[in-house]
Amino acid sequence: MKIKFNPDEEIVKVVQEGLKRTGGYCPCIREQNEDTKCMCKAFKEQIKDPDFEGFCHCMLYYKEK
Repeated sequence: MKIKFNPDEEIVKVVQEGLKRTGGYCPCIREQNEDTKCMCKAFKEQIKDPDFEGFCHCMLYYKEK
C-alpha cells in the first residue's frame, strides 16, 4: 500500500489552502469534528480495505494497491 498526494499540483495547492483556512479540517465537508480532521475518518476506513485504490473525498491523497 502506498499513499501519495494527487499528481495534480493545482488540486493539492487548493486543498492545502483550504486545510489552512479550516484549521486542518476537510475543506470539502461543512461539519468540523474529529471525523473530518485531515486525514479524515472516511479515508482511513477506505485505506484499510486492501482492494481499495483511489482518491480521498477532497482529492488530496491517492491510495495505490
